[in-house]
Amino acid sequence: MKTAILLMAHGSRIAEANDAARQVAEMVQELTGFEIIEVSFRELHEPNIQSGIDACVARGADRILLMPYFLFMGAHVQHDLPEEITEAKKRYPDLIMEMGGHLGAHRKLAEIEAERIGEALERLGWH
Repeated sequence: MKTAILLMAHGSRIAEANDAARQVAEMVQELTGFEIIEVSFRELHEPNIQSGIDACVARGADRILLMPYFLFMGAHVQHDLPEEITEAKKRYPDLIMEMGGHLGAHRKLAEIEAERIGEALERLGWH
């Protein structure tokens, strides 16, 4: 079976924010080696999640792991993203689709924040 990863981000009117999600997807692809990794957006930007699912199918996916690129367990993660999967199952009843976990509280995120704090302190000269 061919597995695709669909990274689902919120979406922004600011192009650079959406580009960051694509950059993360490229890094994830390098780290995991998955052939099919697509990016989609819940709102404010294309491709939307349904189009992202379509892109995975067009690339030959038999199953899709839909990964929320969201920090917190909010309404999108709890309700909206599962509803997107339910909607897609109407179009692709034989496609296996499961959702992974959101980013949440994770030590690596804390390490990134600590790094950013160090960068800010250095830039400000607050030693």
